[in-house]
Amino acid sequence: MHLAVMLERAQEAYPEAEVLVDGQERLRYGEWSRRVDAVGRGFYEMGVRPGDRVAVCARNGEPWATAYFALLKLGAAPVLLNFRWKAEELAYAMDEATVRAVVYDGTAGPEVGRALAMLGSRARGVRQVTVAREAEGDGEAVAYQELLSAPPGPPLGPRDDSCWSSILYTSGTTGRPKGVCRSHRSDWAAALALVVEHRWERFERTLGAMPFCHTMGLHTLLSIVLLNGTVVVMPSLDAREALRLIAAEGVTALYLVPTAFHDLVGQADAGGWDVPPVPKLATAGAPMPESLVKACARVFRPRVFVNHYGCTEMHVIAVNPDLTRKPRAAGRPALGARVRVAPLDRGRGIRLGEAAAPGVLGAIMADAASAQAFSGYLNRPDATAEVLGEGWYVTGDLGFVDADGDLHVVGRLDDMIISGGENIHPAEVEEVLRRHPAVRDVAVVGMPDERWGEVVTAFVVPKAALCAPADRERLAGDLERFCRAAPDLARYKRPRRFVFVAAIPRTPSGKVMRRALRDGAGRPCGAEETNTREERCGGR
Repeated sequence: MHLAVMLERAQEAYPEAEVLVDGQERLRYGEWSRRVDAVGRGFYEMGVRPGDRVAVCARNGEPWATAYFALLKLGAAPVLLNFRWKAEELAYAMDEATVRAVVYDGTAGPEVGRALAMLGSRARGVRQVTVAREAEGDGEAVAYQELLSAPPGPPLGPRDDSCWSSILYTSGTTGRPKGVCRSHRSDWAAALALVVEHRWERFERTLGAMPFCHTMGLHTLLSIVLLNGTVVVMPSLDAREALRLIAAEGVTALYLVPTAFHDLVGQADAGGWDVPPVPKLATAGAPMPESLVKACARVFRPRVFVNHYGCTEMHVIAVNPDLTRKPRAAGRPALGARVRVAPLDRGRGIRLGEAAAPGVLGAIMADAASAQAFSGYLNRPDATAEVLGEGWYVTGDLGFVDADGDLHVVGRLDDMIISGGENIHPAEVEEVLRRHPAVRDVAVVGMPDERWGEVVTAFVVPKAALCAPADRERLAGDLERFCRAAPDLARYKRPRRFVFVAAIPRTPSGKVMRRALRDGAGRPCGAEETNTREERCGGR
């Protein structure tokens, strides 16, 4: 199904149903559909045509959602850019996508301006639209209000659901970001799978707190429109405000990354909030610690608590329908999906044509013929070919299937540490360290080492400040002994070095930025590296 048709059917079925709550503004499907038509006509009047690509770089809000659907109705392809990016990143993506226009708000405006200046003559002809409510135009930019005042009449572009409905850029934590091209058909299938697997229903109400430029935020919006539901928009997640909105707006479902749930639970406990039950919880983006699963169940008292495993290229790959029963599992294949774990050669080589035995760590793959599958990476046939093989999409994740048939995701293949010829994955070490009462947060990486090739290094955020070198030395020793005593961690997997930091760098989706840690970005002034006693002596 074409996504413009999805919106049209929603407004025909329940024009009186509320669709967007954005601050003081509340819109119903009927009036919002008319606004989408007006903005689409406004884009057409300024020169945007079917097949053009238009960058959208703004925080969550009614203007973002309206502009997105207006472009779909016109037959243009929205290029969804992260409003947190700097000018160089924006310039790279806008140039690669050859955008015809760029939509931005006050948050992204300065960096967008610098990006266009970097592009120089290549930016000629790129129209600018500002959706900043405090501005009536910004130099050469057209104000959002001008688009709203366009002549009446819906913009009727082609309705071919094989055309691109979005180009989402990956986070770029391991190099240049790639544009993931998705079709109307694949985004419709992803929205439907999310609805089924999260057990959402007609008129569901949720927070639009995950960035719409990210696959979680975008597919939340699409799924809710499919159901004639309501999105209570948040430009960014503020835990206190989110708890207020959950109560005031009767939120029935939450779909957030674990770090967001961590903040909500922490605020609820610290402020003594009596949070009304939220019947349906879903999480994705990163593993959720078992302690956080229990805390979410206690605070929100859900009937449904789902762990959703997926990615921008495939969206919903596997789902654990009851996170409280089996917190560490990603579950079984999602609606229409097929999953395989392929065994590894010594190191990181993948044996594509085989399936790993239960309990054996391998590369997670998803059937590339899935209706949810992406259309390829923009202008990167080489990168597309790298992740597709023998009919499978290679996710880049490591995992295994347990004796019950449930998939477990332990992290990224590229993150695997090869130390002394042994494969060690950070997640299994992090799981042990998180259980120590002095650890607030932790991330494990492999650092280059002349003897071992890589040495297991733990970046630890302690719960209490460590002001003196002796304090760091003492905690490092405690953590090393704790790992030695852990029944589920082999001795050779324990960290040989500890670095105590103020925070672990993460992407907006909650993933650890391990490259930043390796490059030293996670180390604040004054932080020191502490080797374990045995490492200093050269022992194994």
